[in-house]
Amino acid sequence: MAKVAFIGLGVMGYPMAGHLQAAGHDVTVYNRTAAKAEAWVKAHGGKSAPTPAGAAAGAEFVFACVGADKDLREVTTGAEGAFAAMEKGSIFIDNTTASADIARELAAAASGLGLGFIDAPVSGGQAGAEGGILTVMCGGASETFARAEPVIRAYGRTVTHIGGAGAGQQAKMVNQICIAGLVQGLSEALDFGMRAGLDMDAVLDTISGGAAQSWQMVNRGRTMVAGEFDFGFALDWMIKDLGICLDEAGENGAGLPVTRQVLEYYKELSAQGFGRNDTSALIRRLR
Repeated sequence: MAKVAFIGLGVMGYPMAGHLQAAGHDVTVYNRTAAKAEAWVKAHGGKSAPTPAGAAAGAEFVFACVGADKDLREVTTGAEGAFAAMEKGSIFIDNTTASADIARELAAAASGLGLGFIDAPVSGGQAGAEGGILTVMCGGASETFARAEPVIRAYGRTVTHIGGAGAGQQAKMVNQICIAGLVQGLSEALDFGMRAGLDMDAVLDTISGGAAQSWQMVNRGRTMVAGEFDFGFALDWMIKDLGICLDEAGENGAGLPVTRQVLEYYKELSAQGFGRNDTSALIRRLR
């Protein structure tokens, strides 16, 4: 069992840190809102620290799950950031969905300090974090990944080394691009079926076993028909993620016309006050 730090106790980080503690690791947490860290300690044990550096001091593995590139830079190389307090040979594992550029930047900074760095964004949403069954896509040196993987498995059901620094973030972009198109297509199909007056339970039972089947159809089809969206991965988070995808596409030349259009749809819904709805709320635009 390892001495571990976890930085960022949002809806994802809070349960992920809990799984690390439950697996027997000695976890120290940091959160910008100290009351959240205190609540975590009360619920799970472990300890809290007043700064990222305080949490990271003496830790073999330091995890982070924060908001965006700027937040990640602040908790790593900023004032009272984790990197300066980490011991040589320790590993920073970043579960934030961020840009590939920041992953490469921080991997280089970590290497210069004798630290390991893994960009390890996750998929599975709040339910996956709470259940400890996330999919974790990892970028970084293979030997660093080999050391970190057993610890990551405290909250990851599928933990895969994709490639070098930034490859984990790029794999997460592939994931989000797929989801955006799938949910829009599913929204259009369900709206069509309802307007046709079909028994949508029967339709979903029939097509969910065929070529149209997807995780979104199986897990969100009926709730979309029922107009239920108060759960899952918030569409405001998807707006951030798809923006990252389009920025990366601008660098590598990929054309993402569907992704670009779906991002605009999500922005419309957010402006209407639905930002905390699940991503399946795309169907709201059609109903």
